[in-house]
Amino acid sequence: QSQLVQSGGALVPPGGSLRLACKPSGFRISRYTMSWYRQPPGKEREFVAKISRSGRRVEYAPSVEGRFTISPDYTNNSIYLQMDSLRPDDTGVYFCNAGEDWVTRGDIWGQGSQVSVSS
Repeated sequence: QSQLVQSGGALVPPGGSLRLACKPSGFRISRYTMSWYRQPPGKEREFVAKISRSGRRVEYAPSVEGRFTISPDYTNNSIYLQMDSLRPDDTGVYFCNAGEDWVTRGDIWGQGSQVSVSS
């Protein structure tokens, strides 16, 4: 059964950094478009970043462009989201997602990681 296991959520102060990790079981990241989404408190789930199977194409939400970096580790079959210059409005539950193409959001989700940005 295909699943995604996440790690790395925490409470950090504004301006801080955090890295989230996502490791699939049952499939290789090189065969899926891998994405990160987040759900702020009381709001809908929203797109954060995605990366193509090859790693050559990436896309970010305007609100995180220049602060967040999505990256693959094909050796360890993992995806990371490096988050720098964190702001209070980055607070939310972050989810890893695997999809079969670039356009359609996939059906495979991680369990979620709580990221709280507060002083």
